[in-house]
Amino acid sequence: MPSLEDRIKDLPPDLRREVEDFVEFLIDRRVPHSKGKMKFVWEGALADLQGQYTSVDLQHKILEWWGDDVSRGH
Repeated sequence: MPSLEDRIKDLPPDLRREVEDFVEFLIDRRVPHSKGKMKFVWEGALADLQGQYTSVDLQHKILEWWGDDVSRGH
């Protein structure tokens, strides 16, 4: 039986990318992630837009960007 590496090499490029993505997923799942304190380095990044938009305006814009998937529950 051919080795795993040989079998992967025989795959078309799009399926090889899927295998790579799956391997990355498996690695990320096993590596413990830091659960340290959250950092708010982005805080205040949009301060110059304050007064131009309300939080409701932004929520509507986000829903518009997401499209119909949100309204259908997808």
